[in-house]
Amino acid sequence: MSDRQQTEVTDVVSDWETFLKRQYNKRERVELAKEFPHKRSFYIDYRNLEAFGKRGLSLADQLIAKPEKVMGDVKDALVRLGVIEEKDRSSIHIRFTNLTRKTAIRDIRSNQINTFVSVEGILRKTTEVRPRVTSAVFKCLECGQITPPYPQKYGKFQEPFRLCATCQKKTPLELVPEKSDFVDAQKLRIQESPEGLRGGEQPQTLDVDVTDDLTGDSAPGDRVIINGILRSFQRVNAGTKSTLFDIYLECNAIEVAEKEFEEVNISDEDEAAILELSRDPKIYSKIPRSIAPTIYGNDDVKEAIALQLFGGIPKEMPDGSRLRGDIHVLLVGDPGIAKSQLLRYIVQLSPRGIYTSGKSSTSAGLTATAVKDDFGDGRWTLEAGALVLADMGMAAVDELDKMDKEDRSSLHEAMEQQSISVAKAGITATLRSRCSLLGAANPKMGRFDEYAPIAEQINMPPSLLSRFDLIFIMTDKPDSARDMAIADHILKAHSVGELIEKRKRMPMEGVTDEYIQRELKPVTPDIEPLLFRKYIAYAKRNCFPTIQPEAREKLRDYYLSLRNLADTNKPVPVTARQLEALVRLGEASARVRLSPTIELEDADRVIKIVDTCLRQVAYDAESGSFDIDKWTTGVSKRQRDIIRTVKEIIRDVGGDDGSANLEQVIEEMIRQGFTKDKVEGTLKMLKNQGEVIEPRPGIIRLFEREF
Repeated sequence: MSDRQQTEVTDVVSDWETFLKRQYNKRERVELAKEFPHKRSFYIDYRNLEAFGKRGLSLADQLIAKPEKVMGDVKDALVRLGVIEEKDRSSIHIRFTNLTRKTAIRDIRSNQINTFVSVEGILRKTTEVRPRVTSAVFKCLECGQITPPYPQKYGKFQEPFRLCATCQKKTPLELVPEKSDFVDAQKLRIQESPEGLRGGEQPQTLDVDVTDDLTGDSAPGDRVIINGILRSFQRVNAGTKSTLFDIYLECNAIEVAEKEFEEVNISDEDEAAILELSRDPKIYSKIPRSIAPTIYGNDDVKEAIALQLFGGIPKEMPDGSRLRGDIHVLLVGDPGIAKSQLLRYIVQLSPRGIYTSGKSSTSAGLTATAVKDDFGDGRWTLEAGALVLADMGMAAVDELDKMDKEDRSSLHEAMEQQSISVAKAGITATLRSRCSLLGAANPKMGRFDEYAPIAEQINMPPSLLSRFDLIFIMTDKPDSARDMAIADHILKAHSVGELIEKRKRMPMEGVTDEYIQRELKPVTPDIEPLLFRKYIAYAKRNCFPTIQPEAREKLRDYYLSLRNLADTNKPVPVTARQLEALVRLGEASARVRLSPTIELEDADRVIKIVDTCLRQVAYDAESGSFDIDKWTTGVSKRQRDIIRTVKEIIRDVGGDDGSANLEQVIEEMIRQGFTKDKVEGTLKMLKNQGEVIEPRPGIIRLFEREF
């Protein structure tokens, strides 16, 4: 029996020997022989194993079922081939990549314990890299005898009995670190990718034990594939052993999924459908109609969001600087105008989307935080937030105006630099958040006041507003024709919904599938959501348009025509940020039809969208011109002029102590051409800000701070 077993083992090792001699393993063999002990890992591509014929498939099956035995066989084969020496055997790691069989984290079951599995997801938490003892040597404090090495497993520290084998005394045994073996160790927590979840599902997590040369290579927010052996250990509750066991993955290899939207599988049939759709002359009307068809109207908003989904092209410059390609859009509107519904729909369409509400989000929940919990054995660990998890995708943040000021400020870096810097609890790290932000907010007073300036009604700092490429003001004004259309649309959707629900429970005469499809036509997207997601992923993967000279000239002329509106007394109409927004939108517009070039029609389309936004947000009725300061600083030029003049008159009219008569100041301001209402409003604002004080009724003076 033993001879037959020996023959079988020898045959398996010789199979591995034959496989390792193949050309595709040559580079790995040569590097390991040359660079050991600096290089300690030997990588084998699982796909090569499957292509090795019948013997390769048998070896692949053995790897899944008995990974430890297989890794021992590969080491034997490497020793036979002279790549490594027998004494170095324990220092070498055999790592397998590109497994074709992947297991979802939620589908891991008890029969997979001690087998080889491959899981995919996002890194949620990582601990610091720290040494862990793998083989401990102890010394007797009485006679000084050294014990043989005690192997240590994951988790609890194993100590020998408190009885010295030499002097037979019950005495404490002390660890001898210099004779013990240590290895670098790190703990990771991987979470399911959000795009693979059905609505309402809680993403599940799995802890991963990483050792030696794999440590420190990944950060929270990375999309990874981790291959390894599934292990289990018994739970202990208050010193009592439980019948339940916890699982963890003993990491064998980590593959960082750098490729954009690789998780969206596009078949040849899908590709043919996508290319046919891109040639459709009505594509620019079909795509906005496929976004939240149950919401009536808002065509300009839907068109802008469609361009946001496709996005511009991020550019890495030779000097190391990066120009973002993601487009940020803010929707500010009256309640009940379906902003939240629009956001939720967009997250489902985006190949990678995260939805969060500002009211329940802290800056840590949005960006990243340092946490002290059991996962890191009481140490600080770094945990990724929503914007990091949405890297290379779309982050939808609802109720943006309800966030705390401190939490909102964390968005500045994430939006412009597209990175998140963390310096907390001794952890200093920079995480990537290359995502588009779609924000929704309500006006400060709950509903827009058409007589008050818009900048005063948005409860957000100007520094944050200026980072949005497009801001849409969605007002709810009564309009009989539009209201009739909305009412018909909503009632039609509800009545068809009622029919569908009723038909599920009982058969109805005359209500066939064709009838329901016909009735659903007004609320059915022109492009079904699954194909739309694949279309976006395909465009982002394969389409990188370049701008044509005539389109470049058109954008430049529009920008210069706006800039030329300014003179010494007029406000600044736009800044270079609006020009960058035009370029990004132009790239997205070309991507919609999978075009390799940005044409004149793309320039016209994006100028129309940006012009609409500027008229809503930056138009100054008093000067009859655009005033970008209303958007970017929150104070228009006209307002700044009044403030400066008021302060000058208070100084001129004021006596020795700077006190001025209020009526006299107002009269002087009216004489200079300002209205009484404007002057009184400005004085009230300056009093609220503490720049003007009223020591007694009718007397005002400037509050000069001394430094």
